[in-house]
Amino acid sequence: MATNTPQTCTAFDGFRMLASGALPVVAVAVRHAIGTGATGPLLTFDDATGKVIDLDVRGTNAEIAARHAAQLDDPRGRGRPKLGVVAREVTLLPRHWDWLAAQPGGASVALRKLVEDARRGGGGAVQRRAATDAAYRFLSALAGDLPGYEEAIRALFANDAEGFARQITAWPADVRGYAAKLAAPVSGEPAI
Repeated sequence: MATNTPQTCTAFDGFRMLASGALPVVAVAVRHAIGTGATGPLLTFDDATGKVIDLDVRGTNAEIAARHAAQLDDPRGRGRPKLGVVAREVTLLPRHWDWLAAQPGGASVALRKLVEDARRGGGGAVQRRAATDAAYRFLSALAGDLPGYEEAIRALFANDAEGFARQITAWPADVRGYAAKLAAPVSGEPAI
């Protein structure tokens, strides 16, 4: 199964932002923090999804950077062509399979076209949901013990930007800033 390697990520040492940028650069910064007595927890987040990333920080800085740069070049590893194709199971009714089979290029081409059309057409709602989910993943991993966490999550999912900002105002600046960044979809408009 393919892994989704982030283009950019952000590492935290506790509530302090340690580094942000390309995966190889951040991985080396995390290694340096470990070597200089970081208080932790050390967590690295994918800037697109808010998911925690496991870093391999064994070896020298050059080895760490090269290993993570190789992940960016070929995140899938062995076994699949370089098209980025991931095989998964889809369950449909027989009439759906019949319709897909009749489409030019077959079922896979038709499904890819449908997904791309939906991604373009769904636009704002899809982006807002992805941004909300990314912010939620980050906050769940790092901010669960901060005051007003539950209320902030409620405001996040209610698309209440003022309420969200009010709940996180007393939080450490780096946590507050990164949460707000993740909660804003690609369009630049607030997700909440």
